[in-house]
Amino acid sequence: MSGPNAEFIPPARPVIGEAEIEAAVRVLRSGMVVQGPEVAAFEQEFGDFVAGRHCVAVNSGTSALQLTLMALGFGPGDEIIVPSFSFAASANAVRLVGATPVFVDIEPGSFCVDPAAVEAAIGPRTVAIMPVHLYGHPAAMDRIMPIAERHGLAVVEDAAQAHAAALGGTPVGAFGTAGCFSFYPTKNMHSLEGGMVTTADAGLARTLRLLRNQGMEQRYANEVVGANMRMTDVAAAIGRVQLRQLPEWTAQRQANGKFLDSKITGMVTPPVADGAVHVYHQYTVRVRSDRDAAQKRLTELGIGNAVYYPTPIHRLKPYLMEDGKPGPWELPETERAAAEVVSLPVHPSLSSDDLERIAEGANLAGGANLAGGAR
Repeated sequence: MSGPNAEFIPPARPVIGEAEIEAAVRVLRSGMVVQGPEVAAFEQEFGDFVAGRHCVAVNSGTSALQLTLMALGFGPGDEIIVPSFSFAASANAVRLVGATPVFVDIEPGSFCVDPAAVEAAIGPRTVAIMPVHLYGHPAAMDRIMPIAERHGLAVVEDAAQAHAAALGGTPVGAFGTAGCFSFYPTKNMHSLEGGMVTTADAGLARTLRLLRNQGMEQRYANEVVGANMRMTDVAAAIGRVQLRQLPEWTAQRQANGKFLDSKITGMVTPPVADGAVHVYHQYTVRVRSDRDAAQKRLTELGIGNAVYYPTPIHRLKPYLMEDGKPGPWELPETERAAAEVVSLPVHPSLSSDDLERIAEGANLAGGANLAGGAR
């Protein structure tokens, strides 16, 4: 039962088991710790996982986004369409290469970018679209890709939260010009820290490899101005262990999500689009009543919870206009989501008792049988 003395259920629980520890120790003992055989093996194995695409391992998901935009030649004067309802890294990568993010609204069901809003935002300086597969639900790539093709735009998928997600049988990261993944510890799989770029373009993959390693393929034969954004072999070894466990963890997350769907009536549960494989990086509900009060009650009941994201990117300080106000963005679904969402635990470490407590707590905190139902 939930209660003030119940053991706390964390919102996320990174897995670091004996296999990960043994992999890290093995690499440390080998002496080959940076950009060595473990990185190459991880790239190959992740490529097999994402429709056989070329893979380039880097040191974070943000680096994956930034290096991809650099490799595509984007910079000052270019505009890239980005949802405002995302983690700031999506837009930060655009700014870091000197380009301008153009913020668009989301679809209310998936929390992912609205294709109609994307097309309406395309202008003469638009060079790319950055759909974000938020919370582990794939964006509507079946509608976004035709828009990009009609307008001659690159598509850079932000798949930081969506390892193993798919739409219509195609994995995320295999739709666009490139896909960018994160291996931060709270993601569905991790490498302690790291990222990966996937692409079908061998030339783009080579450029990415140059850019992550000071512009070199051969030592001291610098071909371009690059950065130091390499993945370590320790990280890659951990990532390889995690990748092998990802299918089992994904199935458990999906089972947990299905259970919560069936039990929660006091909050609006997350729908799944037709043909979509949702991997539940977050189980994100909408609270139609007082969200602050609901979160307080959940915490009192020992149920971890968090809001991703309380402030849309276009309202964050670095993205305000010179007068300190948000730009001319009309994003009603984004604003509504930011005011209503709360994420509940869904990670694969949850027990059946944990799941019962989460569902019970959500109903107590949200108020059972709200108008509109659980869907």
